Amino acid sequence: MNYRTRLIDDIREVPADAWDGLVRASHGQGGPFMRHAFLAALHAAGCVGGRSGWLPHFVALEDAAGHLVAAAPLYLKEHSYGEYVFDWAWADAYQRHGLAYYPKALVAIPFTPVPGPRLLAVNDHARAALVGALLKRAEALNLSGLHVLFPDGPEVATLEQAGLMRRTGVQFHWTNPGWPDFEAFLAALTQPKRKKIRAERRKVQEAGVQVHMLTGEQITADDWAFFSRCYRTTYAQHHSTPYLNRAFFVELGRTMPDGVLMARAQRGDEPVAAALLMRDEQAIYGRYWGAVEHVPCLHFEASYYAPIEWAIAHGIRRFEGGAQGEHKMSRGFLPVQTVSYHQLAHPAFADAVQQFLQREAGGIDAYLDELNERSPIRS
Repeated sequence: MNYRTRLIDDIREVPADAWDGLVRASHGQGGPFMRHAFLAALHAAGCVGGRSGWLPHFVALEDAAGHLVAAAPLYLKEHSYGEYVFDWAWADAYQRHGLAYYPKALVAIPFTPVPGPRLLAVNDHARAALVGALLKRAEALNLSGLHVLFPDGPEVATLEQAGLMRRTGVQFHWTNPGWPDFEAFLAALTQPKRKKIRAERRKVQEAGVQVHMLTGEQITADDWAFFSRCYRTTYAQHHSTPYLNRAFFVELGRTMPDGVLMARAQRGDEPVAAALLMRDEQAIYGRYWGAVEHVPCLHFEASYYAPIEWAIAHGIRRFEGGAQGEHKMSRGFLPVQTVSYHQLAHPAFADAVQQFLQREAGGIDAYLDELNERSPIRS
């Protein structure tokens, strides 16, 4: 079939039902991050576009009747911040040879290292055509290359067939094989890990702090204001600038309350910390944390233990803890492999990066083997 390529500067140009229908048609549930409401909130709050270094340049394919059959969240990037697949060394090599690495073409969910759909399509043919359109667009704009971060599902095979270079990484996810409650989960851990978690939870209780899990409908304007304060505080403590703003979080709560979950920690009626997670019917996704007061082990309680307890109680079988974090294994998370795919226009650099990725993949495989030997789950 011949598809018409459409370029979209703002996802709000696409009707939400058409976009979300394509998410469901291509990947079933698809996770919360590819939903129209999530991407539109980033645009509406100014977290992308403008001078953010994330210039929206979505590519969509339509059939002869004008129906949306494929789409990808493409951004023209002026830097590599907020991606969680680190290519700073590649950019530095380009610069040292007098070549421009930026802007580059990036298919990703901004600031979101969560595996999931990136190439929405009604069938394999449309998905392959979409990859072809993305490559042609990067070439037409004379960009250094195309990068697809954290893809999952059938699109991985499409990217392989298109010849993009594969890069592997490691994250840590919690999965529930059928534990009926938190105590059953603890019983499945090795004795040192179980003892450590009990001690950490006890410290929070002794500090007089309780953590309450709030679904989107329960989160008030005051809760969003307090969480935004916590979020900014965390970045300030690390001497960095936050990617997101209060307007984004408020918009998220307004347009997709069924996709958010907040852990609010308080002593009596006084809030002291908060963690924000995303959710769908299959999983919860750890996102952001912050506190206005230091309470020993509260980060672990609000970001891991209370969400795990909530997930078990609500029949959620998976908890993705975000990027990096080997310390998550002590909390019952296990290592999983993630992938990204890359195309570089410069032949010599493409060859050099391909050789680097082959060496790196061997190291990742060895690292995964080592981690699996240290599983927190009892044999």
